[in-house]
Parts: sequence; structure tokens; C-alpha cells
Amino acid sequence: MAHNHGKKAAATTLKHAKNLAHHGMDKHEVSTTLIKGAVMSAGAQTGKTIMSKITKHPLLLIGIGMVAGYYAHKYRKEILSSVTSVGDKGKDFVLQQKENLEDMVAESKEDQE
Repeated sequence: MAHNHGKKAAATTLKHAKNLAHHGMDKHEVSTTLIKGAVMSAGAQTGKTIMSKITKHPLLLIGIGMVAGYYAHKYRKEILSSVTSVGDKGKDFVLQQKENLEDMVAESKEDQE
């Protein structure tokens, strides 16, 4: 069954390559695009395989949860400080955008008068 998926993926990739070449991309761009696509496809297939194994073995899932919990507890101060930092940056961004919007509204009112 894995061979069938590989053949289908190869046929789709070949069609995609012909389509890209038809739209004026040079050989280097086509090969780079194909390599990126192949790597993404392999990564997706590997992730799917790993996730199916994890869901079939509850002890493995519990172990992964314990490890994640350990590292979350160990680095909780760093996690909280980074979350706080991101939150502060988000608030600053919103305030800056609000000021920009107010300036734009004021300018449009001045232009109308």
C-alpha cells in the first residue's frame, strides 16, 4: 500500500513540475520546489505514523505527558516571562495601531474641512 501512495505522489509531483515549467520557472526553481514538496510530504507521513503509534499505546501517551509536564514545570518561570513579554508587546502593538487610526481619522477630517 505504501508503494501505491509513493507512485501517486510521484505522478502528482511530475504533473506539478510540468505545470511549474510551463509557467516560466527555470530548472533550478522547479527542482527546489520539488525538493521542498518532497520534504514536506515525507515529514507529514512521518508525523502521521508517529501519531498513529502514540494513540495506539496509552502508556507511551502517558509517558509523553509526564515528560512534557516535567519540562513545563522545570522551565515555568521562563515560559511565564516569555508569555508576559508577548502579551506586553501585543498590548503595545494594539495601542500603536489605535494611535495610527486616530491620526488617520483626524487627517481625513482636516482634509474634508
